[in-house]
Amino acid sequence: MDLPTYEDVAAAARRIEGAAHRTPVLRSSTADALAGAQLYFKCENFQRMGAFKFRGAYNALSKFTPQQKRAGVIAFSSGNHAQAIALAAKLLGIPAVILMPLDAPQAKLDATRGYGAEVITFDRYKVDREALTKEVAAQRGMTLIPPYDHPDVLVGQGTAVKELIDEVGELDFLFTPLGGGGLLSGSALAARALAPNCRIYGVEPEAGNDGQQSFRKGEIVDIPVPKTIADGAQTQHLGQYTFGVIRRDVTDVLTATDAQLVECMRFFAGRMKMIVEPTGCLGLAGALHGGVAIAGKRVGILVSGGNVDLARFAQLAA
Repeated sequence: MDLPTYEDVAAAARRIEGAAHRTPVLRSSTADALAGAQLYFKCENFQRMGAFKFRGAYNALSKFTPQQKRAGVIAFSSGNHAQAIALAAKLLGIPAVILMPLDAPQAKLDATRGYGAEVITFDRYKVDREALTKEVAAQRGMTLIPPYDHPDVLVGQGTAVKELIDEVGELDFLFTPLGGGGLLSGSALAARALAPNCRIYGVEPEAGNDGQQSFRKGEIVDIPVPKTIADGAQTQHLGQYTFGVIRRDVTDVLTATDAQLVECMRFFAGRMKMIVEPTGCLGLAGALHGGVAIAGKRVGILVSGGNVDLARFAQLAA
């Protein structure tokens, strides 16, 4: 398998320019004091549709042939990839069908439909989402764009870290949320090229540490659907492309508890005045609680998204 390269990330950055937001990098003196380090937050919660996923979705769909555009795109997602594909498809004039779990946050279901996509729901604990999506794709002749294990998707996600390092300079550490590995693998491609000495960490929910198991075992480990408030990281396994890059370029994979994610949600809301979904808090939780010696260092934190029902946010962050 030929893995994507940093040159592919740079090409994706040119392709999505003008469509994706160049999101802000924020600082917090309180966060610096807590960590004993200089933290740079790349705030993808301010990206279009509220998460980094728009980058990869738009990059992938913009490469469709005229025939693919006419037939349409199909995807499966718990929410952010769904919204990203739906919005990118709307902007590019492509029909979209999205398979989403019944228990996906209502805000994400509503937003996906609001962007014009057809939504098909399923029970994530009983149905193989990938098999069902492939079945519908074959029936309708649509092109499947998976949420993470696709070269065009993962290099699109890597543009966030390219922007971060272009703006603030080289980093000593980078902490990135980890679900299926699209963001982490794309981030690793960018960081390895632009900050060769940077130590790169993926952070996933403690209840769903398939990435950590895979990284340490040297092969992809499949687990049952994890039960965690980090709905964007309820994946069961890494992808072939994402694992290939992660295994080669990432320093280690850490985990965070749901309680730590809630703590970080409260910090972002109280101190930085930002709404961040639980999955988006994984990077900060890893930096603060992962046992990595970051004192005195320059640390990048990927804040991956802010799509959370307000009632759920109030319940967790109160």
